[in-house]
Amino acid sequence: MNHKIAILFHENDRLQPLNYLVNRYAEIWHEDGHEVVLLYGVRQFVPADLVIVHVDLSVVPDEYLEFAKRYPIALNGEVKDIRKSTFSRLLVKPDDPYDGKVIVKSNYNYAAEPERRLGVPLDARGVSASFFGSPLDYQIYENTKAVPSLLFADPNVVVEKFLPETGNDLYSIRTLLFLGDHIRCIRFISRNPIVNTFTRIQTERLEPHPDILKLRKAMKFDFGKFDYVVHEGQALLLDANKTTGASAAAPVPRRISDRRYRAEGLYAYFERGMVVRGD
Repeated sequence: MNHKIAILFHENDRLQPLNYLVNRYAEIWHEDGHEVVLLYGVRQFVPADLVIVHVDLSVVPDEYLEFAKRYPIALNGEVKDIRKSTFSRLLVKPDDPYDGKVIVKSNYNYAAEPERRLGVPLDARGVSASFFGSPLDYQIYENTKAVPSLLFADPNVVVEKFLPETGNDLYSIRTLLFLGDHIRCIRFISRNPIVNTFTRIQTERLEPHPDILKLRKAMKFDFGKFDYVVHEGQALLLDANKTTGASAAAPVPRRISDRRYRAEGLYAYFERGMVVRGD
C-alpha cells in the first residue's frame, strides 16, 4: 500500500538549499512508490498519512507542533526543545564543588548555526549572535575558575564537565542514527578532543548503549541523531539532533545501504497505525 508522507520545514527553509538526511530518505520513499510532499510553515494544510516535524531550530515554535497534531501520525511531534540545558547531566556552575576539566559550548544545536541561517533570534531578548561560530570553536578549560565569567553569564552558553571517552591517547564519540526501530551506531575516533566528522581519523560500527536507547525513548524522539560518550562505563548524552544534515561526500555502498535501512524504519508506523517509540 502506498502512502503520502509530509515533511514539515520551517517557513524560512523555503528559499534555502535542503541537504538533510530526511531528503535522502525521501528519495528512497519515492523510489518505493510513496508520495512525499514538503511543507514550509503552517499556513497551508496538506492532507497526508504521516508528517515528520523537521523544523531546524533548537526550540520548535508551538504553532508547528500544534499543526503536526492535525495528522494521523506525527514523528517527533513531541520534541520541542533540544538545547543542552534541557537534557545535559554534565552542567556545572562557578560555585559547584567540581575541580576537573570543563568544556564550554553553545546551548544550541550546532553552535546556533541553524538559527542564524533561518534568521531566528536565540531568545526572547532578540539576541541573534552566538559566541561560537561552529562546534570547532568550543573551548576546554582546566577547571571552572579558568572560565571567563562572561561565559557563565551568557544564557546561550553552557559549561559542562569534560568527561571524554578515550583510549590509546585518542578521543571517541558515539553517534546513534535512527528512524523508528531502525538504528545504526558508529564511533568516531580523533586526536582532537573535539570529535566530529571533520576531526575524525577512524570510524567503526558498534552496538548502541542500552541507556542511550532508554533516554531516546524518554525524550520522545522518533527520528534523529544522538551523540554520546561512554565514560567509566556511564553513557553521557552530549547532543540530540532531530534535523541531521547529509554528508556532501559521494555515497559509498555501505552508506547507501545504511540510509535505506534507516529510511525503511518509517514503514512500521504505517503498519501499526499509531506513533510508536524506539526501544
